Amino acid sequence: MRHSMWAYPWDLQDLGLDTVYHDYQQLAGVNGISLAVSYHAGRFLQPRSPKRKSYYPEDGTIYFVPDDNLWAGKEIQPLVAQNLHESGDMLAPLIRDKKQHGLSVSCWTVCLHNSRLGFKHPEHVARNAFGDPNYYSLCPNSNAVRDYATTLVENLTHNYKPDMVELETIGFMGFDHGYHHEKDGLGLTAEDDFLLSICFCDHCIKAAKDVGVDALSAKEDVQNLITQASNRETPEAQFPEFPGQRLECFKDHTALYAFLQWRTQAPTKIVQSIKEAAHPDSKIVVIESENAWRDGVDIKAIGQACDGVIICAYTATETEISNIISETRNHLGPNKYLGLGASLFYEHTPTQKQLVERIDTAIETGANGINYYNYGLVPEARLSWIKSSNGI
Repeated sequence: MRHSMWAYPWDLQDLGLDTVYHDYQQLAGVNGISLAVSYHAGRFLQPRSPKRKSYYPEDGTIYFVPDDNLWAGKEIQPLVAQNLHESGDMLAPLIRDKKQHGLSVSCWTVCLHNSRLGFKHPEHVARNAFGDPNYYSLCPNSNAVRDYATTLVENLTHNYKPDMVELETIGFMGFDHGYHHEKDGLGLTAEDDFLLSICFCDHCIKAAKDVGVDALSAKEDVQNLITQASNRETPEAQFPEFPGQRLECFKDHTALYAFLQWRTQAPTKIVQSIKEAAHPDSKIVVIESENAWRDGVDIKAIGQACDGVIICAYTATETEISNIISETRNHLGPNKYLGLGASLFYEHTPTQKQLVERIDTAIETGANGINYYNYGLVPEARLSWIKSSNGI
């Protein structure tokens, strides 16, 4: 049974590797570490760091050494975080000392959520039906974006050879994403947010047209629906069954419904490309949620393209977790890796009992492993909650 805890490079730098290994094995009792190697910006409270109590990572940077030969001539180039230049490459010692510390090493890789690259390459970002850019979301239908994500993992797996690469954000991101000081005086409903998240950039329009999908009519449908929503006095659902019935809510909008079903091919192609380029010794899995369909991600197709998935369900009840794991296992089949992403945040999991119940339920229902969020963001005392669960 795989039990891995997500961590950031600055956690390892601030606390030191000896402390990290002790915490992982003795306090938490896990057997793996999932290190962020490509990440976005934020403001992170650091309760355990002896050096700081908050940290602002650079936006859209990588935390490993790029192979210049692999990146030569690529349209979209990664930027190495200043953190690595100042404090060192933390992935290298984790890989080098695996026999000593005994932890499996995974590369936690944020793929398409990258505002730095979005502003630098606006021609490759997702755009709503009105042509407005979502700068934080690179479009998976862009060939250059697919090449960028593929080369990231090719670089990692051939130069570092981790046990696993965990791919995050391989689909279309939501309109409501917690961007800086978001303003909404209208009162967006869940369906409005979803409609504004559907990408109709030039890459999507062309790719759809190439296979006979009427993207322009779908785009017009969304424009009309959002215009109607923008003219209402107070929030009112146009699709009362959304999100419960998922994409079936839009089946009366023929062009839109067809477009939504078609667009799942883009994330799948990215994962296929990554898997083909990756070193065979590194397993490739995708991090998603039970709402992967909102991101245009087809879990069944993704499972066929790689080695498995990790489904994050940070606030789910035992019954919900049982249903999520069972449904995902049915999509994946018996032989693919299926992990649960569990949160140690107080707002998500206020008691040890809740965490134990979620983990035990996931394992009993057929999960092959658990990922825990997140090592450096929670107090030391909470790490012992993990060890109290079944299978540790």
